[in-house]
Amino acid sequence: MNAIMPTRRGFLQSTGLVLGMALPIGNAAKAAPGQSGLPFAPNAFVRVGTDNLVTVIIKHVEFGQGPATGLATLVAEEMDADWGQVRVEMAPANDPLYKNLAFGTMGTGGSSAISNSWMQMRSAGASARAMLVEAAAKRWGVPAASVKVSKGMVSSGARRASFGELAADAASLKPPEKPVLKSPDQFTLIGKDTPKVDSVAKTNGTAMFTMDIQRPGMVHSAIAHPPAFGGTVKAVIDTAALAVPGVLAVRTVPQGVVVFAQDGYAARKGAAALDVTWDLSKAEKRTSEELYAQYAGASEAPGKQVEKTGDTAAALKGAAKKLEAVYQFPYLAHAPMEPLDAVIEMNGDRLDVWMGSQFQVGELRAICATLGVPFEKARLHEQFAGGSFGRRATPAMEFAVEAAAAFKAWGKGPVKHVWTRENDIRGGRYRPLAVHTIRGGLDPSGNIVAWDQVVAAQSFFKNSPMEGMGMKNGIDDALTEGIAESYKFANQYVGQHIMDGGVPTLWWRSVGNTHTAYAVETFIDELLTMGGKDPVAGRLALMEDARIKAVLAKAAEIAGWGTKPPAGRARGVAAWKSFGSYVAQVAEVSKGADGLPKVHKVWCAVDCGIAVNPNVIRAQMEGCIGYGLGHALYSEVELGEGGIVKQSNFDSYRSLRIGEMPEVEVAIIASSENPTGVGEPGLPPIAPAVANAWRKLTGKSVRRLPFVVGGKA
Repeated sequence: MNAIMPTRRGFLQSTGLVLGMALPIGNAAKAAPGQSGLPFAPNAFVRVGTDNLVTVIIKHVEFGQGPATGLATLVAEEMDADWGQVRVEMAPANDPLYKNLAFGTMGTGGSSAISNSWMQMRSAGASARAMLVEAAAKRWGVPAASVKVSKGMVSSGARRASFGELAADAASLKPPEKPVLKSPDQFTLIGKDTPKVDSVAKTNGTAMFTMDIQRPGMVHSAIAHPPAFGGTVKAVIDTAALAVPGVLAVRTVPQGVVVFAQDGYAARKGAAALDVTWDLSKAEKRTSEELYAQYAGASEAPGKQVEKTGDTAAALKGAAKKLEAVYQFPYLAHAPMEPLDAVIEMNGDRLDVWMGSQFQVGELRAICATLGVPFEKARLHEQFAGGSFGRRATPAMEFAVEAAAAFKAWGKGPVKHVWTRENDIRGGRYRPLAVHTIRGGLDPSGNIVAWDQVVAAQSFFKNSPMEGMGMKNGIDDALTEGIAESYKFANQYVGQHIMDGGVPTLWWRSVGNTHTAYAVETFIDELLTMGGKDPVAGRLALMEDARIKAVLAKAAEIAGWGTKPPAGRARGVAAWKSFGSYVAQVAEVSKGADGLPKVHKVWCAVDCGIAVNPNVIRAQMEGCIGYGLGHALYSEVELGEGGIVKQSNFDSYRSLRIGEMPEVEVAIIASSENPTGVGEPGLPPIAPAVANAWRKLTGKSVRRLPFVVGGKA
């Protein structure tokens, strides 16, 4: 019997029943690449074909968070296009045209995709609409004011024409300098649950990921990295690797040892068969426990001042009641479903790169520099990516450099360089290990009169190409972000210690808010309880920002805060602002059979300004909750003896399973403010909300994450 080994793409394309909420609509379902005439391109973001398709150029990587849909919605709204005629195309690496207005270069991060493009994409759509209207007015000999546009059709009286029919005429016109934008009461797509533009392609297998790229003569490469950070190759015995069927060659590169093979399986098997002697003389050898102890010792001292009001030391000394806590947060891997990968090819003097890049220009420049190719001779083919959570955006672009080094070492044609899951989990660029020491004081009436919080953590900005962007006056805002925002106290001190370390770290979904929110929201919950205050009412009394008060009140309302939960359960609450958005969550928790929290339901309220697509916002809140909950309960990257990472795959780096995902109810606060982020702000409140419920249920304060280490009961 012959083995049947279908590809992912082949399986999806041959499946008779395709499950998906977004079905092909209008001409978008019939469009094939390269088949739309494109005579009308009024700006860098919009093209209208004679086939009536509207193509929106997307400057942000799409790895599941929804910018392709959101940005296309902004254009389609101002054009009055029919959603069924809209398709998307990924932008090339071009900073002058497609830079992130918040970064100054192309990049996706900080939940900025919609916020930095809000006016830019709307203006692009409005310009296109104005030109189509002018073209129709000239063709029909009527005033432009008499021309109407609705769902992709232009009309004046009985005269009607599609965008495609007017495309050629519009192409000859000059774009308006200041196109007129709609007012919110005129929106027909913004604020509606429009289907995602990429759902059909991702469902039927036509969406292209880097894993799907095949090039003539392409070989596959896999790499063995040093087992400790800072290690290098000392010697290699490749006999067993070369004996693996399909393995073609073994090469040493600065990053490790690369195996080239006819297919990915052979490359991975060959890499596993390598006998490498590593030089670990300059490697980071401290264990996680040693780092925790050193960081905790540092956090006992005030550190570099970040925030100071009043006299915290005097207020603590005179407090009627005091509370002190030390919080420990582990290294965390991003662990996206698709590990880092790239395909590189040279055709004559032209370089082509296929990858889902989060920093398009930066990564392409890094590859060009490694290969000695002028940037003008290079082209990035941006692909869909299977997740990131921050991992694809490294300041030094080191994966791009590694992929280029592998390509250069092969030197005979195109190379697909793919990390294994083990490369990914053990590859560094983790959420930094951090320790917080917090001291709080209450007056005789239970009011908080003192708050002292010091954070010790490694900075991923320090000594990186982005140090100037992320640090000012020796302060790394990412280490202490959000601590002094939600609550203002008469006596408050926030300090930080930037710790040295050899483990490469990076932003991780919601960055510093991953640990600052947990420390603040669990500690204040304990202080409020100690002072006899209700966790919701007590927070509301301390908050000054009306928007965070509104989300907290809404979350409490939909959760029925104040009503008794079912027997054996407790509810906890947390609220946090990050990336310009406000999120509050209430979690209902019981004790699971494994001794860990079992989360039954999460009520979530979010204010992210104008809701461009409520369905995407809900999905991002749900995704943040699942991702944050799984890591809080189970996940840590632990350095063992000699600095060797203990975890290697999902059997040891545990993720949330589908049966463990709680029911989630999301309320979106109506707002007239410009849109802010949604890809990350839903994560910070979930872990403290669960921890606060767990403390009510068991009396146990969880001050070391994950729960499986510090909170199991």
